[in-house]
Amino acid sequence: MRVLILGADGYLGWPTAMHFSQRGDEVMVVDNFVKRRIELEDGIEPLVAIPTLHRRVALWREVTGRDMALRVGDLTNHRFIYETLAKFQPDAIVHYAEQPSAPYSMQGREQAVFSQHNNVIGSLNLLFAVRKYSPDAHLVKLGTMGEYGTPNIDIEEGYITIEHNGRTDTLPFPKLPGSFYHLSKVHDSNNLIFACRIWGLRATDLNQGVVYGIDTPETLLHEELNTSFHYDHVFGTVLNRFCVQAVCGVPLTVYGKGGQTRGFLNIRDTIQCVDLAVGNPAAKGECRIFNQFTETFSINELAQTVQRAGREVGHNVEINHVENPRLEAEEHYYNPQHSKLVELGLQPSLLSEVLVKEMLGSIKNNREGVDPDVIQPSFGWWGDIKDRQQS
Repeated sequence: MRVLILGADGYLGWPTAMHFSQRGDEVMVVDNFVKRRIELEDGIEPLVAIPTLHRRVALWREVTGRDMALRVGDLTNHRFIYETLAKFQPDAIVHYAEQPSAPYSMQGREQAVFSQHNNVIGSLNLLFAVRKYSPDAHLVKLGTMGEYGTPNIDIEEGYITIEHNGRTDTLPFPKLPGSFYHLSKVHDSNNLIFACRIWGLRATDLNQGVVYGIDTPETLLHEELNTSFHYDHVFGTVLNRFCVQAVCGVPLTVYGKGGQTRGFLNIRDTIQCVDLAVGNPAAKGECRIFNQFTETFSINELAQTVQRAGREVGHNVEINHVENPRLEAEEHYYNPQHSKLVELGLQPSLLSEVLVKEMLGSIKNNREGVDPDVIQPSFGWWGDIKDRQQS
């Protein structure tokens, strides 16, 4: 297959690109490096310095003998994505090319506007490009479970059948996003459903849970083929952050009461899910929505798992509850459905204390790269945390 990976420089994009290349597909990778720009703006960096995408593509060729085509450009420039699709003619498009941080989108007006413009307009340009140049291509787009929020009913996979005043219909599941980033994903989903319905495109929207993990089979082929593991308050997901704190002897920062419950999955399962979606494409005119996670945990449960695993390998792990920088329910009902990827053959890599110990070991080997100043949140959904504390 000809597989186009958009956002290939990122935490998920790079392992995905290597996976499809390794299995023999013709791969093109695309990025505009906006995440690296945000890292510079906010003074954060991955645990291990990541070579440029150009260097990693060249190294991949040296290690495996396999080529990847590389293009640098921005989806908000419609001419760029038009030209890319016209030349490459992909069979499948894996779309990660969005600003991925909820905290970043809540820093202020500039960050909120950028998040929505970059994500929504970029994806809309892509839809027009697919219609014009690759109408039979299957678009696999990364969504988020955060679109749903935490409603007091079971969360279905994208759609819900309702009865109202004696009539029944199946409609998109109601959305209660919790940040301007998550709102951008809701807009994406609506545009995706509309484009498939009106233009006959084929798409799969992967509503992904919180990802954790460091390695995939391909990243282990060479130390410079690593992906960008973040632990900071902007890009670091909660389990990754907890593991770094445990290794460094910093108390685990549980936001608020810690009863917030979310879906989680290993980075290896993210790649597996995308592979399953690409290998089993949506029908023409169909917009499928899969809830992409393998387990649910509360933040307290995650912290306790890390504490137990850390203490078994000699770390003094304490847990602190801190003021929640987010505005969210800290105790709530949460029962999202997630059967469709399992039906396609997903074999989950479930979280265990053994896996956490492995993560702790990998982090320990790179402990000198940790900057403890970027772990604690410096801003919240309402603004600067220091200003709130002083008032």
